[in-house]
Amino acid sequence: MTIVSPSMLSANFLDLQSDIDMINNSEADWLHMDVMDGVFVPNISFGFPVLEAVAKACKKPLDVHFMIVNPERYIAQTAKTGAMMMNVHYEACTHLSRTVQEIHEAGMKAGVTLNPSTPVSCLEDIICDVDMVLLMSVNPGFGGQKFIENTIEKTKRLRKLITEHGSNALIQVDGGVQGKTAPRLVAAGCDVLVSGSYVFGAPNPQEIIRQLKDL
Repeated sequence: MTIVSPSMLSANFLDLQSDIDMINNSEADWLHMDVMDGVFVPNISFGFPVLEAVAKACKKPLDVHFMIVNPERYIAQTAKTGAMMMNVHYEACTHLSRTVQEIHEAGMKAGVTLNPSTPVSCLEDIICDVDMVLLMSVNPGFGGQKFIENTIEKTKRLRKLITEHGSNALIQVDGGVQGKTAPRLVAAGCDVLVSGSYVFGAPNPQEIIRQLKDL
């Protein structure tokens, strides 16, 4: 069964409690939280006050994706919220190995995200140390973008790298994940689907989550 992590970026921020209740009562495995700083990406989303409030209300593990510069500054604060996964961008970390180690020492799983133009080969020396790799299938910063087709082949390349190194890392894909792209991603080796507008914009979000899980 595929792991499904709906993206809160597409939720109704005027009524977050209702959307979190929907997630709690759904078959979703995790809740994906996109933290953006307006520096690393051209958008600002939300910070720790929202993260802390959601952590208290959400019964699903939080999958926190930091699209920010210097994410290592916030490891302890993120762990304090009870987050399950802290995911940082390869492009934002000068000392990635140290950051991954510190995330683990703080009691969280460590994820590393690659932008669309960053090759999977750059993870060769760290693939056995990370719990998950997130492939961005759109350029990060905004929801609702068109899926980048190369992500299918990139997922296959990452699966090959993981297998060759005997890594246990999961593959997550975020961006343009919907009814047509999701089955192709799972067939290519994706373990975790992040979906925002496709889930939260649906007449029956719980049914969409169930369909994604069944892939």
